[in-house]
Amino acid sequence: MAVHGSCHCGRVRIEAPSAPAWVADCNCSLCRRLAWRVAYFPPDEVRISGETLAYIWGDRMIGIHHCPVCGCGTHWRTLGEDFGRMGVNARLLDGFDESAVEVRKFDNAG
Repeated sequence: MAVHGSCHCGRVRIEAPSAPAWVADCNCSLCRRLAWRVAYFPPDEVRISGETLAYIWGDRMIGIHHCPVCGCGTHWRTLGEDFGRMGVNARLLDGFDESAVEVRKFDNAG
């Protein structure tokens, strides 16, 4: 069953195919500062509506999108190579309960 969510101001809406069974807790410099919990989905199964801006850094492989009005980080997409997945900020999904999913630690601080 599809799940929905939005940024704080509601201008960016997210529709994902299902609630995530697990989320990533990445400790890279950006994810740590943004406090994201990332859920992964095939890109063709996620619908993002509303304007976003992409922040591109590091190896320039992904664009980290956020709402230009309220600043909430919404999702990331690849900038070239297709990884077969995209990341959605699970904390923006309606009814997301971190205690009800597995949180996998990703060590990307290197």
